[in-house]
Amino acid sequence: MLDFFTIFSKGGLVLWCFQGVRGPAAACTAPVNALIRSVLLQEKGGSNSYTHEALTLKYKLDNQFELVFVVGFQKILTLTYVDKLIDDVHKEFRDKYRNEFQQNGTLGILNGTFDFQEDFLRLLRDAEESSKARAPIIMKTFEQSEKSKKTVKTLIETKGEKPKEKTKNKKNKGSKKEGEWVFQQATPKAPLVVKQDQPVAAGDKEEPSKDEILQKNREEFFRKHMKGGEKSNRSPKQDTQKDKGKKPRVWDAGNSNAKVLDYSNSTTNGNTDTCPMEEYDPDMVRWRRYLCFDSVGSLRSAKKGGLGGMFGMLKGLVGSKSLTRDDMEPVLEKMKDHLIAKNVAAEIAVQLCESVAKKLEGKVMGTFTTVTSTVKQALQESLVQILQPQRRVDVLRDVMEAQRHRRPYVITFCGVNGVGKSTNLAKISFWLIENKFSVLIAACDTFRAGAVEQLRTHTRRLNALHPPEHHSGRTMVQLYEKGYGKDAAGIAMEAISYARNQGFDVVLVDTAGRMQDNAPLMTALAKLIAVNAPDLVLFVGEALVGNEAVDQLVKFNKALADHSMAQSPRLIDGIVLTKFDTIDDKVGAAISMTYITSKPIVFVGTGQTYCDLRSLNAKAVVAALMKA
Repeated sequence: MLDFFTIFSKGGLVLWCFQGVRGPAAACTAPVNALIRSVLLQEKGGSNSYTHEALTLKYKLDNQFELVFVVGFQKILTLTYVDKLIDDVHKEFRDKYRNEFQQNGTLGILNGTFDFQEDFLRLLRDAEESSKARAPIIMKTFEQSEKSKKTVKTLIETKGEKPKEKTKNKKNKGSKKEGEWVFQQATPKAPLVVKQDQPVAAGDKEEPSKDEILQKNREEFFRKHMKGGEKSNRSPKQDTQKDKGKKPRVWDAGNSNAKVLDYSNSTTNGNTDTCPMEEYDPDMVRWRRYLCFDSVGSLRSAKKGGLGGMFGMLKGLVGSKSLTRDDMEPVLEKMKDHLIAKNVAAEIAVQLCESVAKKLEGKVMGTFTTVTSTVKQALQESLVQILQPQRRVDVLRDVMEAQRHRRPYVITFCGVNGVGKSTNLAKISFWLIENKFSVLIAACDTFRAGAVEQLRTHTRRLNALHPPEHHSGRTMVQLYEKGYGKDAAGIAMEAISYARNQGFDVVLVDTAGRMQDNAPLMTALAKLIAVNAPDLVLFVGEALVGNEAVDQLVKFNKALADHSMAQSPRLIDGIVLTKFDTIDDKVGAAISMTYITSKPIVFVGTGQTYCDLRSLNAKAVVAALMKA
């Protein structure tokens, strides 16, 4: 049973809605809004299904009239007719109100009244009945099988006698195959004749289909003519007789022979190849025309196909038809390979191209635009939209908000080994100190040897750049550490309490690097986040990874959700992308990470000094990504 079915425009105006369960009229509002925020606005239209709490939503886009069709039902139900229903409703609604949309446009949507209840109920009944009316598959009886038609005689083999099939397939060198198609040489007076030998008995071999016959004709035609061309080119006699230039015509005043003056047959370089006549088989003429090199044949082909070629070119440029999947398939395939070459994860590249195809399918192209430019522009818009996800993280604004509540703002850094967590933590510390905020660094990496000493070195250098005398005797950065082998969650809790008592503005929690498959370390990270409830959880990843970025982020989020004891677990809030200066234009990791998490890239590391920290410019990244 359906919970609801709604039709609305891409501008957000609800045209018609059906509710299958009793409840408030706004019961379908939250699921549809979640679909719009998480799928349609984030360019994740590769799949037509979306799950929101206890509901499964399926949708279909109409790009010509900018409409969205959404159906919702309980996810525990298996409704096989939903896909058929949404296709039928889409077609019926379009056909019924097509003229209204085409004539009035947006005003037709705003002022129109859509009485679609009876039509929808009829389509719903038909879809439900069609799903029930499927007859069970009945197995064939022995009499209906091919085996029952064989006799005992065909199964007996005499010693020393070869099987019939082998002898039948074996042929003599000069003989021709049974059922072989024979081509006779075409002349200007006699049309091209195609003969076929008598077919074998009905029980021995099935008659070839029309397509098979046509394909066989073409293959044999090409084989004979290409062989003839090769032989004529290889003969030395022809090379000696062939003249490079055109022979001058000799006029003999005393010659009255009519044959000498008859130039009706076109000759070129001594060859008397004739062009195809109009009464020949059309398929043969079409293929023959490509093989005919005489002047008359090429002139006739040019006259016949020149106007059509011009109109075909204009038709490809002018927006006269809507885009189909077949039109976009070659372009999307090239775009997918281009994205993978630019370090986008293969799975993400496929989903992106599928989303663009759904977004453009049925859309009418603009005037003088090609399919390639249309698809490329749509892909660029999708990539920019992906890099500007739902939530925008403004660290400075959030720190000032925490200051007003007299508490420190806590940021936790996590990630795999060797991506630069401690180095970029020091860069963010320098950036916060430059903005007049005091920082406490919590050394919670109690596993890696030298981790505490590395942070102590960064603290000493940052204090040298911003000594206390430049800030009214206030120490701007300080390290809180308890050595190695201790509980990281306990150290982080003590550091936050110390920062609250001492009046620090920001606490930066450094954690140990861990692989996403290491269950004990992932449990410890989930415990640290659950116990201390930081304001911001940043995943530090390097820009060099490709498909591994998807695996890392998915498993980190899954581990945080699985090992957290809270009802609504805390997941990754943002991304720090490091080593961005080492990849040139292969910036695909930014797309992969943002697409898989729907979280923003907060900082980008671009070098080895404290100043090499940038915010992400979405348009610049997309321009580098689309550069050939």
